[in-house]
This record gives sequence, C-alpha cells and structure tokens, in this order.
Amino acid sequence: MLTELGGPGRIRTYVGRCRQIYSLLPLAAWVPTPRHHTLSERLQRAHFGIVASMPSFDVVSEVDRQELKNAIDQAQREIGQRYDFKNTNSSIEQNELVITLRTASEDRLRALRTVLEERLVKRGVSLRGLDWGKIEQATGESVRQVVTVKVGINSEKAKELNKLIKEKGPKGVSSQTQGDSIRVSSKKRDDLQTTITFLKAANVGIPLQFVNFRD
Repeated sequence: MLTELGGPGRIRTYVGRCRQIYSLLPLAAWVPTPRHHTLSERLQRAHFGIVASMPSFDVVSEVDRQELKNAIDQAQREIGQRYDFKNTNSSIEQNELVITLRTASEDRLRALRTVLEERLVKRGVSLRGLDWGKIEQATGESVRQVVTVKVGINSEKAKELNKLIKEKGPKGVSSQTQGDSIRVSSKKRDDLQTTITFLKAANVGIPLQFVNFRD
C-alpha cells in the first residue's frame, strides 16, 4: 500500500492536508441530511404522540364540593333561625353528592328547597347540576325529597355536545369524548374562544366548565 501511494513521505503529506481541511470546518457546518419519514414511521410517531399538538381545552361538568358544603351549612343555619320553620323538624342532610330534605309538609318542603337553591346560587353552585327526586312520605307526618348533584358528562350528553360543536362551532374545530369529559381542539385559538362562548350560552341541562387549556 505504501508503494502504490508513492512512499511514506507522500502519505504523511496527504494525511496532514486532510487533517487541516477537517479542522477548518466549523461544528455548525455539519448538518445532517434531512430524511423523509415513511408512512409507517409517521403513523408510529402519531401513535406515540410525537406530533405537533394543536391548541385545545377540555369541557367538564364538575362541582366545587367545598362550596356545596358551605351552601348546605348556611341553609341549615337559616332554617334553624326562621320562625316559619319552627317545630317542623326541618333539616338538610348531605352525604357526598346526595342531599336529603326533610320537613313537616309539602308546603314547608317547597320553602326548604327555595332556601337551599338560594344558598347554592350565592356560593356559585349551578342549579343545572341538581336532579330532584320525588317527594316521599317519611316517618310520622313528615315528608322528604332527595336531590342528587350530577357530575361528569355521560355518553348521551357527550353525543349531544359533540353534535352541537360540529354544527355550531367554527370550521376546523373538532371534539372528542374522553371518559366523562370532551377534548376540543383547533389550529386557531380564536375559534376555541368562540366555541366556549356559544357553549356557555347553550342550554344543555348540565353545568359546564372549561379547563386544561393548551397552546
């Protein structure tokens, strides 16, 4: 090999020149050649979330449980101080998201319900999330009524909301059910704000909140 290249002297000269050439190249000059991903690679990247995400937010239906408790406590104190509830054994009991109203008559029960709703509104708890049961006879001459506080977006309501977004939302806005919430996304943030505005105005029967904003 040494003979074919003309002797050791010429080899050393050649190697020296190569080292000089490479040493003059700055690090920034070494740019990797762009490689186009195959279809299977793009699908794999999308599967693992290695894609540019669009702006989005989540639609949920929740209740502030501390404010719910505060409202019930205030309502209970009020009925204990009011003359028209005297000797009626009126009470409002809470067990997580189930509230039970008890009193002496249906007339007092309606008044009890009014007190509870007023306190809930003042504490910022939406009345749309309340599912009132039937009035039932309780022990003795008393009556009771159970109200359930609904949370989460069930499958039927999710279909309704997805249809509403598709029909009324700006072009390019998409939505997808994710458990008991809905993910809404769009390339344009302004379109997301528009979607929130019309969802707030829509009467869908449940309270809606808009959380987890992503750019």
